[in-house]
Amino acid sequence: MARVTDSPRNDDRELTLRWSGQVSLTPRILAVNIIALAMLAGGFFYLDSYRSRIVDNRVAQASREARLIAEAMGSVAPERHNILALRLARDTGARIRLYDTQGKLVTDTRALGLRNFILRDPDKEDWQQDTARFLDAVIDTVVGAPRAPLYRERVEGLEWPDVHTARSTESVPATVWRAPDRTPVITAAAALPTGGVVMTTINARDITQTVRVERFRLSVVLAIVSAISILLSLFLARTIVRPLRRLARAAVRVRLGRAREVVVPRLPSRRDELGMLARALSDMSLALRARIDATEAFAADVTHEMKNPLASLRSAVEGLSSVKDPELQERLLAIVRDDVHRLDRLITDISEASRLDAQLSRAKFEDVDVGAMIAALLDQRAERGVERDIQIRFDHRIGEKLIAMGEGARLERVFENLIENAISFSPDGGLIVVSAVRDGDDLVVKVEDEGPGVPEEAREQVFSRFQSLRPDGEEFGKHSGLGLAIARTIVEGHQGAIAVESREDRLSGARFVVRLPMSDKR
Repeated sequence: MARVTDSPRNDDRELTLRWSGQVSLTPRILAVNIIALAMLAGGFFYLDSYRSRIVDNRVAQASREARLIAEAMGSVAPERHNILALRLARDTGARIRLYDTQGKLVTDTRALGLRNFILRDPDKEDWQQDTARFLDAVIDTVVGAPRAPLYRERVEGLEWPDVHTARSTESVPATVWRAPDRTPVITAAAALPTGGVVMTTINARDITQTVRVERFRLSVVLAIVSAISILLSLFLARTIVRPLRRLARAAVRVRLGRAREVVVPRLPSRRDELGMLARALSDMSLALRARIDATEAFAADVTHEMKNPLASLRSAVEGLSSVKDPELQERLLAIVRDDVHRLDRLITDISEASRLDAQLSRAKFEDVDVGAMIAALLDQRAERGVERDIQIRFDHRIGEKLIAMGEGARLERVFENLIENAISFSPDGGLIVVSAVRDGDDLVVKVEDEGPGVPEEAREQVFSRFQSLRPDGEEFGKHSGLGLAIARTIVEGHQGAIAVESREDRLSGARFVVRLPMSDKR
């Protein structure tokens, strides 16, 4: 049966389905900007209050004009009322009507031929006015504007509420009506000094026109700002959401186990936080890929290294069952013991090497006096004795504090491995020199021997796992090849560096140099 593998398109579909129940950043960005636009749209409420103030001013003006007209009418003879009414109607633009004490119409400037008050029939106007009235109705409904009563003519004067009120009181009442074309009509009435009532009527169409003009301007501004805001929101979403989706898809593919095939976009042109995130994720995926490759290589090396002693052990055990010679049996048992010791050493070193990174990541560093630690380590080594009459000397400035931040046990393992490595390569009666000095902000520790040295082409190879350039004549299997690899892992975990170089003061010999950052409390 053929094995079905997930394609990048399937990964994208899985990512889309997983996020389908969530709200993407794009509508959120649009929603935030739309809220700001809604606040700008609140200007329509201000226009309603602006219209109310204009109407109130015009009502007060109509009341004053009605009072002045009443006083002017009372100062002339009744037979001159018509002439004066026409003159005042032309000056004020209002329709003037006079009623007697019984509410009967006495004078009407419209009947006298002056048609300065005309109500437009909305059915005879063009579509633009119909649209304007429809928008007025919609906006008035949204802002909750009060709706004035519909204006209609009345036969009797007392049917007008203003006339009825002015006839019985000394006040000058005024009323706002609504014309058929939704423009305001203002009526005001005042009692005549000689008896009767004068009423003025004016169609304040200019108020509606002014409000419509302001609403149109606000609508244009709102439309332009909305278009710009939506375009900027989409641009912002494009510059934020799309890179995030690309990074998320790459992360999903890494999670699904295809870290080697996935290239996390680094977004080199982005100098903002998204670019930093992309490069951090890319570096993380590369580190993960390197860690996976190293793990696989380590597992392959472990398998290879353990096969040799296991094969030798199996061969020796099988031979024991068929060999009867005691001397030969003892030799086979010696091989079994050596192979068991070799396997034990391999397993111990492999276990430490495999757990070293995780342990260093959790370790709590503290101040370590490296000079005192090396001196104590060499004293312990001298008490145990050094084979082949090899001498070890420690060069350092007495009383000088060489403090580094780290974990003492791990750093001690580094220098112990280096010293053991130098002893194994030193000739009989050779000299090993260990020195520790301060170099600026670094602590430099050198371990020098008089052995054959390390070829230049192999100076990096010696720090690899299971790589060892053993001296001639050394018994096979005494070293696991992990000592220098463990030392490098520990040093780099302490933000330091380790390298090997040739000794300049001798024709042969190797010098291992360890650099560690010194503590601020030194």
